Order: sequence, then C-alpha cells, then structure tokens
Amino acid sequence: MTDDSRIEELSRWVGQVLEMHSSTELLKLAGDAGFRRYFRTDTKPSLIAVDSPPEYTKPGHFVAIADYLRRNGIHTPMVVSADTTNGYLLLEDLGDTQLFGVLNNDSVEGLYAEVMSELLCLQQIPRDKTLFPNYDAELLLTEMRIMPEWLAGKLLGHQLSAKEMELIEDTFQLLLDNAANQPHTLVHRDYHSRNLMIREGERPGILDFQDAVWGPITYDLVSLLRDCYIRWPRERVERWVFAYAATAEAAGVMEPVDPERFLRWFDWMGLQRHIKVLGLFPRLSLRDGKQGYLSNLSLVIRYVLETAGRYSELKPFGDWFADQLLPLIEQQPWYSDYRSAGDSLR
Repeated sequence: MTDDSRIEELSRWVGQVLEMHSSTELLKLAGDAGFRRYFRTDTKPSLIAVDSPPEYTKPGHFVAIADYLRRNGIHTPMVVSADTTNGYLLLEDLGDTQLFGVLNNDSVEGLYAEVMSELLCLQQIPRDKTLFPNYDAELLLTEMRIMPEWLAGKLLGHQLSAKEMELIEDTFQLLLDNAANQPHTLVHRDYHSRNLMIREGERPGILDFQDAVWGPITYDLVSLLRDCYIRWPRERVERWVFAYAATAEAAGVMEPVDPERFLRWFDWMGLQRHIKVLGLFPRLSLRDGKQGYLSNLSLVIRYVLETAGRYSELKPFGDWFADQLLPLIEQQPWYSDYRSAGDSLR
C-alpha cells in the first residue's frame, strides 16, 4: 500500500471508530525518528491518529506498554482504539507544548523538578519481563557501533584502521562495564525535552516510550540533563544529578552510593548515548532522508569531547576523535563550532 493510500485508509478507519458518516480530515504533525506518522483529527476534542506500519513497527507492543504505564500512574496518551493488524492507532491528544518549547533560564528549575519527579515514578514501576527486555551489553554495543559505520565511514568517508578500531572497541568496553555496574530500572530510552509534553494543571505527558527496556538507572537522567537539543552549564547539571541521586535513594530506587561514583555513572552513560547519537543522526539523514537532525550534532560533539576529556581512561578516545574526525566534520555544511554549541539559552 502506498503512503497516500495508507493515509486515506487511516482516515476512513478513524471515521468508523468515531461513528462518523465519512472519513476524518487529518492534519499531519511532525514525526519522530522512526517509521510512524502522526496526524491530528479535526474532531472536538482532537485526537492523534497514528500510521504505524506493522512491518517496521510493533503497534501491539506500543499499545501494551502504553496500557501498562498508564496503569502504573504514568501519563502516556490513552489508546482510544487500535487496529494492530494494519497498524492504525487513535490516541489521546496531549497538545502541542513540548518541554523544549517552554524551557529557559527562569523556567527550567520548576519544569525539571516536575519531569524528574515523573522519571522517579517511572523508575519505581515493577518489571514486566514480557514488555521490557534487558538493556544488555549486546544492545548497548550495537548502538555504539552505529557511530564508526555511519559517522566515520558513510558520512565522513574515513576508513578506520585496525588500531583505530581497537581504541574504539576498548572505549566501548569501558562504557559497557559502567552500564553493567549500575542499579537497573525501567528505562524510557528517549526521555528528553521533545518527548515530554506540558499542560497546565496536569502531570507531564510522556511520548515515544515504545522502546522502553530494563537498564542502567542513569540513562534517562542523562538523556534529560544532557539533552541533544538544549544545554545547561555543567555546575547546574551536577547539582541536579546529586539531588536526583539523593531522592532516588530516599525512595528506595537504589541503595546509597557515593555521589562522585553516581556522577561517574552519569557521565559515562551520557558518553555511551552520545556516541550512539553520533551515528544515529547521520543514519537518519543518509538512509531515511531526515536531514533536520544533523544540525544538532555539534552539541553532541561538545558533550562527547567534554566528557572524554574529563576522565583519563576516556581521554585517548577523545583525542582520537578530535584529531581524526573533527577536521572532517568541520568541512560539513551543517557544522557549527562545537565549543559554543548550546550556549544561547532562551
């Protein structure tokens, strides 16, 4: 079925679900990094219709996780109706106000307090092993290996030597050990400012949860506080990190841990995530034709080089990246100086 015919079929299906006499007009919304497409209905109240092709996505899994999280008190969109065979979903509309759009120096303390409180609730949810697989070494490593393939090789045209690959793989192993040594909880896996919706008088709405896993406690925290789309001063981030660790201990989410050890978990987990993103965004551009992500790589590069430069074990990786890849990156049309990326707060 073509894209246009799927939209027409989705429109007819929504009309049938809502017991209307004709198909429903659908307004296309910005999509995510996956294969789903989102539309707002012209009904009152409006709803979100989702085209979730079953050959690329798992619409039944999405519905099951949405239901499980809602039953455990998390504000995910209510599933109004679902045709999981054809990949059509009708969801509650959580509005247009992303956390990203309302963050500034004045609002960030209160808003982050809200979404970190929500994250703590998420981490206290009991595990359902059928829904949440382990965020194991194999998956974490597969994610990081996207970087040498898609950034170094396919985007920059840099042929990695055996010595370079050894350095990269040794660094990856350090990051895998760091992930394994942390307490494990439910991990949303993309808990950042563009997946958190803000509405007056309501708890934050949470989107894009379908890839949730069971993994390291710092993963979602670093996704939020070292967001690929907005940056905060390190001193402020560290204060939030220490406060979160203390709250997680008090809530029984983890046993007491030395603050500096928790910060190291956080920093190294962030490096794992940002290495993944360094490969993911080029792949979205080259393979999927989604060009808008590349302009965010300068901030991600800043995170990578700052973190790698802070720890002696990671410094060889940072030095290699700065010496070998950065000169090639600087020639890219999307590149802006990484040293000031994210400095212009609203």
